[in-house]
Amino acid sequence: MGVFVCLPLVLPLTALPIARLAEQHLHPRSATRLLAVVGTLLALCSTLCLGLLVVVGTAQLPGNPLPDSWSDPQVRDAVPYEVNAGIAAIGVLAAVIGACGWTVYRHVRLRIRAGRALSAAPSVTSDDVAVLPDPEPYAYALPGKPGRVVVSTAMTRCLDAGERRALIAHERAHLAARHHRYLLAAQLAARANPFLLPLRTAVAFSTERWADEEAARVVGDRRVVAVAVGKAALFSHRAPDASVGFAAFASSAPAAGPVPRRVAALLAPVPQARLWPPSSAHAALAALVATAGTAVSALSSLNAAVALVRILHAATPL
Repeated sequence: MGVFVCLPLVLPLTALPIARLAEQHLHPRSATRLLAVVGTLLALCSTLCLGLLVVVGTAQLPGNPLPDSWSDPQVRDAVPYEVNAGIAAIGVLAAVIGACGWTVYRHVRLRIRAGRALSAAPSVTSDDVAVLPDPEPYAYALPGKPGRVVVSTAMTRCLDAGERRALIAHERAHLAARHHRYLLAAQLAARANPFLLPLRTAVAFSTERWADEEAARVVGDRRVVAVAVGKAALFSHRAPDASVGFAAFASSAPAAGPVPRRVAALLAPVPQARLWPPSSAHAALAALVATAGTAVSALSSLNAAVALVRILHAATPL
């Protein structure tokens, strides 16, 4: 076990190169899925190791409810500086649990409030699109059963017919691909380990790029989608009650990431969708770094957990 129990706590530092390589060189659909999975696994491994440190460290504290044999020398040798590590891990783990719980609470509360506001507001509804009479220009996707695309009348007046179709297609893509789940997973991962913040930002950008590409496929004109993205960014404001932590239905352009990069990508050729074999050396490097970092973190966590269980079992036979 030793110092290797701390390895999954720092391996999320690989999130920065992974995020940069993936969002620049992978298809946005592949980048979103890869980054969300990698971030979730790294966060789980990090949290598991915090729990192991809590168990080993607190076993040495007087008055703890754990078996006395867990404070034997062979258990103390499992982690260097076991008391200090355990005390620090208690606070960090409590902060992680509190931050993740607060994020989920805000996510659920915001969806409920947005749904109630939509049902109470006068609107012109067509299929899954609700047009709200509002002087503020905005558009967002509200996930649910069924999901809804919400657009203000001010936004519809800012765009021509083709651009409105592109905007609706973009928001429908958010709903169809369930982007709010990827965003929530990335947000929770970043709450569990701050080193994963680059992945959260990259996932937010990649989901917008994914929706842009789907809109371009539906409309059949990438330039029209690019113009719609640019005009929406110029005129729109964040939807009521929206927040960065719940970008799933706050997907109006200002909260969507670097708009010039999205427009430039739409004016470029269609990105290759395949994940394997990689389309470039940079894409291969992104997949390699993501796989290696996650594998090492998972193996370190598993090894530490198995080693601790064996040590505690030897100290206190079941």
